[in-house]
Amino acid sequence: MIIEVKIPSPGESISTVEIAQWLVSDGDLVTKNQDLAEIESEKATLTIVSPADGQVKIVAKERVEVAVNSIACTIDDSKAAAQDKPQTDKKPAKVEQTIASSKEPEGIDIKITPLAKKMMEQNNIQPQEVINRLTAKHVTGALQMPGVNAAPKPEGERSMERKPMSNLRKKVSERLVAVKNQTAMLTTFNEIDMTNLMQLRKKYQSQFQEKHGVKLGFMSFFTKAATLALKAFPSVNAMIDGDDIVYFKYSDIGIAVQTPRGLMVPVIRDTGSKDIATLESDIVLLANKARKGVITLDELKGGTFTITNGGVFGSLLSTPILNPPQTGILGMHTIQDRPIAVNGQVVIRPMMYVALSYDHRVIDGSESVGFLLKVKTLIENPYQMLAQSANAEEELLGL
Repeated sequence: MIIEVKIPSPGESISTVEIAQWLVSDGDLVTKNQDLAEIESEKATLTIVSPADGQVKIVAKERVEVAVNSIACTIDDSKAAAQDKPQTDKKPAKVEQTIASSKEPEGIDIKITPLAKKMMEQNNIQPQEVINRLTAKHVTGALQMPGVNAAPKPEGERSMERKPMSNLRKKVSERLVAVKNQTAMLTTFNEIDMTNLMQLRKKYQSQFQEKHGVKLGFMSFFTKAATLALKAFPSVNAMIDGDDIVYFKYSDIGIAVQTPRGLMVPVIRDTGSKDIATLESDIVLLANKARKGVITLDELKGGTFTITNGGVFGSLLSTPILNPPQTGILGMHTIQDRPIAVNGQVVIRPMMYVALSYDHRVIDGSESVGFLLKVKTLIENPYQMLAQSANAEEELLGL
């Protein structure tokens, strides 16, 4: 029977997508629930999986816009591969080299995927026979695999490569241009002494990780500090809707994450009701999902404020761009030892520049400065993020 595999919908408002890449070739034997292709929309990336065992016939081409619910490929389940045979030896196959040399190892390890092993068993083919028939297509496929680097081109060679812009990057480009043209964006800056927070993190890192199962980072503290600052300065937690300004009584904070497919902003919901441990867990979970391409559209929707950390790439100072329709975005940067004046003395402290870009149509200058100063105060004195108590450190970290 021929089974039609259709393009899934990434969301109600999306009618077309692109096949970012096929993970199988036309005519391959595939298994049920095997990943077949990655599709990319203006908002998210999804995976198409095989509904059954069989032979795949590709219909939709890569990097061509196709309609949601149209046919991506078909599966002929009458040509399904034979069932896996019991594997008695799970070690990688050893293949003898055909060129003898005292400097070469006796054998090389070969990793064989379950599907490839199944096809070889079905057709009584040995690994050596496959290696003896390597083609340009095999080499091209290997070069696209993680961890495989092509040899550098000869110095002085002039070449260029043209690639079509993905739907996701097109949409991001449109939004960034719109921000510059449709908002009155300004940026204010400050710097934060990270001494106390770094000492707190170092002191409780092992205990925190043992209890909560995640490492204690800085992003959760900045999320907590931003949440409290948003309560103190509601205009930073707002958006323009027509002739109205909408003030949110809750905080859903987006955390910008760089992924292989571009920048994504997973949203941490109701940050005002979460402690440091919960925030840290949520941030790590959603960031990993975004990088692996398995994040859902709902996890990217909404958001009342955004935090971006260029410091992980070494940025010392930058002007973050607004994430519309939000009116504010906080930019973190790299931590750098610098001389500063403390009580009339020059000392070396770990300092971080921070920036708040804001829409001046909604946020006044004094509010933007006040918001950033509030974040600075809370990060430099982390115990102020909760009521004073005898065990403020343990209470803050949920220990």
